[in-house]
Amino acid sequence: MNENIIEIKDFSAPELDVYARLNEPQLRRIYEPERGIFICESPRVIERALNAGYEPESLLLEDSQIEGEAKDILRRCADIPVFTASLEVLRKLTGFSLTRGALCAMKRRELQKAEDLCKTASRIVILEDVENPANVGAIFRSAAALGMEAVLLTGDCSDPLYRRAARVSMGTVFRIPWTYLRPGDGGLSYIDTLHGMGFKAAAMALRGSAVSIDDPGLMRERKTALIFGNEGNGLREETIEKSDYIVKIPMAPDVDSLNVAAASAVAFWQLRPHWI
Repeated sequence: MNENIIEIKDFSAPELDVYARLNEPQLRRIYEPERGIFICESPRVIERALNAGYEPESLLLEDSQIEGEAKDILRRCADIPVFTASLEVLRKLTGFSLTRGALCAMKRRELQKAEDLCKTASRIVILEDVENPANVGAIFRSAAALGMEAVLLTGDCSDPLYRRAARVSMGTVFRIPWTYLRPGDGGLSYIDTLHGMGFKAAAMALRGSAVSIDDPGLMRERKTALIFGNEGNGLREETIEKSDYIVKIPMAPDVDSLNVAAASAVAFWQLRPHWI
């Protein structure tokens, strides 16, 4: 049994700031210039983060979880503070009911460079300005299930480690490698970076010149980067112009598009690596 279980009696305790009073951007900067922290929600997601080697700082549990779904997590986290209270008290603290009654504050890790992450990959995903954390989480879940080997994000994307994104992904954000894409020196776009790594860029966009997702030439490519854009505005014009393929998913008449998360699942299935 964890000997560091602490019953919550004082909502103003500074140890609870990470759960009750700091938003996710603030958590990212909490230890600047060092890396920040993020919050995992639900026993399954917490367990997958632990399995991936993320270091926990503290736990916040509904008291029924001590002998419930979080029992194994407590055994693995014997040396960190574990704050507990009834569900009614936790609702007052967090402002809403916890999913599966468990939260865990974890340390962020240093991200790899895109070039290092994708050295041996043949199918990767690019998210350009995808803002909704639920969409990011759903895309990660489909990417992990259908053999995508890495996810690269532009700087304006929602953070994959945001609580909702990680929860919707069912913890696959801790399984599939990911990092942020940065424009290169000398005004190079990230498409140039992809080309430099040997990938053909396939922009998912509604254009008259777009090829179908099952285009034979596209399916024969050895290294492909599938690019998905913002929920409202789609991909940037520069991205579309620089891409090797503009790709569409054929649809029934009078329906012009899918939600980005749904579109990604279709594309991943069609262009999955041969071993799936």
